[in-house]
Amino acid sequence: MDTEEDIKVYLDNCCFNRPYDNQEHFSIKLETEAKLHIQEMIKEEKVILIWSFILDYENSANQGSSKRNSIYEWAGYASNYISYNEDILKLSKQNLNLGFGKKDSIHLACAITGQSDYFITVDKGILNKKQSVSKIKVIDPISFIRILED
Repeated sequence: MDTEEDIKVYLDNCCFNRPYDNQEHFSIKLETEAKLHIQEMIKEEKVILIWSFILDYENSANQGSSKRNSIYEWAGYASNYISYNEDILKLSKQNLNLGFGKKDSIHLACAITGQSDYFITVDKGILNKKQSVSKIKVIDPISFIRILED
């Protein structure tokens, strides 16, 4: 898959679930619209999606088969699937030491291993610690869209 700039993105589970969250809050609605726009860019091969085993695992816990199936479909758009290995374990332990939760640490490790340029999330806990991650740009969907439009 060739894109103009070969921008690789990793969307975490929170990001994939954002359209299923309560849309009454304007900020959530904006994040949803930005995330859906990113998905269109993935379909149009303007950005490259990286997928992982931890996305599969977390999505399997989502309630509702239609929601799970809709999210699983995105694995088919991914150019790279990151499987569990010792490098992921080692890197996720480093992320744990930076203060990230266990699953978040694994997501970050997968994104870094997949050589993603951006780790896109709506998780405020991750976004509040983004400056502690040097190997990848951690960003929310709205800010990502702004960067691409500039």
